[in-house]
Amino acid sequence: MYSTASSEAEEKNVTESAAKKPSPRSGKIKQIWKENREGWMFVAPLVIGLAIFTLYPMIQSLIWSFFNYTGAIYYYPVGLGNFRYMFATDPVFWKVLGNTVFYAFVSVPIVLVSSYLLATLVNLPYKTVGVFRVIYYLPCVIPGVVSGLLWKDIFATNGVFNQFLGLFGLHSQFFESESSWTAISSIFLMNMWSIGGGMILWLSAFKAIPAQLYEAAKIDGAGKIQRFLHVTIPMSFPMIFFNVVTMLIGTLQYNGTLTYAYNGQGYRNSLYMFAVLIYNEAFVNSKYGYASALSWFLLIFIGILTLLLFFARSRIYRED
Repeated sequence: MYSTASSEAEEKNVTESAAKKPSPRSGKIKQIWKENREGWMFVAPLVIGLAIFTLYPMIQSLIWSFFNYTGAIYYYPVGLGNFRYMFATDPVFWKVLGNTVFYAFVSVPIVLVSSYLLATLVNLPYKTVGVFRVIYYLPCVIPGVVSGLLWKDIFATNGVFNQFLGLFGLHSQFFESESSWTAISSIFLMNMWSIGGGMILWLSAFKAIPAQLYEAAKIDGAGKIQRFLHVTIPMSFPMIFFNVVTMLIGTLQYNGTLTYAYNGQGYRNSLYMFAVLIYNEAFVNSKYGYASALSWFLLIFIGILTLLLFFARSRIYRED
């Protein structure tokens, strides 16, 4: 009887000690937290901000895309109705999508080449080149709303641009309402306003190219143009790819300046871009459900194009 009681007591102690002993997983988590808590505390504001202002709105918009929601308290589900209306019924959807794709595939090469050549010029070893770098980058710090209102005044009938044309005896241009080509050309010109951002990225790529490559090419008899074509461009290809991807994504979402410059649409909807359509459907027409469906279509469309770019990169470029 004594042995039975002692064995029961021993089993009870073993059970209690096993219950008090932390599991290997919890001990590992505590160890990871102890080793990295300073880093987690530093990134906590960013993680919280992304969760509140990015992740939560994305989830909410995904839910709204399956509802007919207009901001009212009650809204009812429509399933894929918003997406069916998008592809089959919306009178401006295909026009807007065509405008956006055309604008992106024309604007990105123009800005890419212009910012690249500009970075090449401001990379020259002159004392005053730093002043030009600052001047070219200044427009990038101006908010999109302010830029839109500024360009609206520049392209007005009696604006600065038309006054400049008058100095050469040319008639005034009605950029918003004269023709589709005039309107879209003004947007391409407007987009050159912010090439300073790409210029900074190109400069960082140029600074990372080893000087020994230029010296070796110069010893082999390569001139400036040959060094530019055979050293600078190949060695900055990773930055070229990065700029192509980021510029394409940003251009397909382009809306800030257009919304306030030409009321978002232009002559016969020639300037009606996809992000402006989302803005109008959500904040002008209060069709939040349909605007959410448009947003998710744009996300998927941009994702597919990005995957195609990465696939093309793997075919034409190798790290070595």
